[in-house]
Amino acid sequence: MLVFVFKLLSRLPLSVVQALGGLLGRLVYLLGGRYAQRLREHMALAGLDVRRLAGSAAAEAGKQSLETAWVWLRPRVDLARMIEWADEPVLRAALDDGRAVIILTPHLGCFEAIAQGYALRPEARTRPMTALYRRPKKDVLLPLVEDARAKDGLLLAPADMRGVRMLMRALKSRQVLGILPDQVPSQGDGVWAPFFGKPAYTMVLPAKLALSGNAIVLVLGAERLPQGAGFRIHVERLSEALVGEPAADAAAINRAIEKMVLRFPAQYLWGYNRYKRPAGAPAADENASA
Repeated sequence: MLVFVFKLLSRLPLSVVQALGGLLGRLVYLLGGRYAQRLREHMALAGLDVRRLAGSAAAEAGKQSLETAWVWLRPRVDLARMIEWADEPVLRAALDDGRAVIILTPHLGCFEAIAQGYALRPEARTRPMTALYRRPKKDVLLPLVEDARAKDGLLLAPADMRGVRMLMRALKSRQVLGILPDQVPSQGDGVWAPFFGKPAYTMVLPAKLALSGNAIVLVLGAERLPQGAGFRIHVERLSEALVGEPAADAAAINRAIEKMVLRFPAQYLWGYNRYKRPAGAPAADENASA
């Protein structure tokens, strides 16, 4: 049934898919519960006008939940027409440098469009992106997810030791790596670092890879344009130097993510349980919020 729904959504115009998703997102928010409470709390931490933006943020989250099927399964020629690169010189300069490039794609806008959009670029023919991903919770979706995500110019690295080895090989070959940096890591794979002023368990892998391979780190956000007009991908280079101290490096990456999020804050997934403590992880160091 889920596969049928995904395929159906991919056949609809993007504007229709996003309109349906927006209605779904607002409905879920109006039902209240822990999700709506978390969304408001996290927006408040970022200093946003919760009363004005919460409903829009819920609608944008709903759009993201449905448009993923469209991005994965729509013919590539259709997706190519829907993507524009807002900071082309920044991306091109990083790719032309010759070093490995680590692309960080937080839960902002249509983040699934970034890897797919990169795979459409001419550079991807010789420098494919190796993207870290987590296995879907529903096994029935696994073949669909892997077949849809994996394209020419895009390789999938599972979030396990095999995937880390794939990332390391890509790093040594000076290729492009894609990582979702604000996903809560497993116990032992992260440190507590401030994110909008509150300690969040943050993965250490991006900084470790960047330092070991002398890689360039970019933060990207795919802004959802109104009325189904497509996606505008923003690119920023990590401006703070990584120093090899896990907590300090995680905090620097979180600050870069915050900066990108605040470009179009209603499109961040504020309802995501970003501040949870993974099983077995140490308690949060409240000093991390300083």
